[in-house]
Amino acid sequence: MTLPALADLLALAFFALAWALYAHHAAGRHGDRPSLLHATHHHRREWMLRMLERDNRIVDSALIGNLMRSVSFFASTTMIVIGGVLAMLGATDRLIELSADLPFVAPASRELWELKVLLLGAIFVYAFFKFTWSLRQFNYSSILMGAAPAAGDLHDAAQKFRYADRLAHLNSMAGDQFNRGLRAYYFGLAVLTWFIHPWLFMLMTAATVVVLYRREFSSSTLHALAVDGHDEA
Repeated sequence: MTLPALADLLALAFFALAWALYAHHAAGRHGDRPSLLHATHHHRREWMLRMLERDNRIVDSALIGNLMRSVSFFASTTMIVIGGVLAMLGATDRLIELSADLPFVAPASRELWELKVLLLGAIFVYAFFKFTWSLRQFNYSSILMGAAPAAGDLHDAAQKFRYADRLAHLNSMAGDQFNRGLRAYYFGLAVLTWFIHPWLFMLMTAATVVVLYRREFSSSTLHALAVDGHDEA
């Protein structure tokens, strides 16, 4: 195996391992370390409790609509990106010819170029599925909100908390799927650097993990969302 081929293989393995390990870490809860996912879940639950206390729930419908529009935007954008990736696949020879004139681009065979494009396409297909599943879950959440008992019909506090927990859990699952789709965008941008050089690809993969970790676990946004400085979700 030649040195350039080994570098590409190592870069691809590093990318897959970094994404998998970060996704596993972000999905779990490690001790008392808060995360954006758990911090927002607390506020989603508070939102649903307040919703159950209101007779007029127009504001809640508007909020769900805002969340769904954000997801719909990214789902639609992802389809455009996938179309662009397919166009790249059809112009592989032209791209190889153009990159050969750039001194900072590592040489690559046609097969390797196609692998890079296919990986990029697979990432955005994955993102599309995550966004559409998030959209469906927000739809189910709106159905549960529509079926929620009126404020005057909730005489049992335990029933109220159970219903709020169900709504918050479904809403949080939708938010988690949306977050996974956005994460795919970040890693997809890292893959773009593989077209330049495998070592740059590894560097950008590591930088992506650092950026995601800081935003998820130690950002000022997380501190603003935390309840009394701690996540109580």
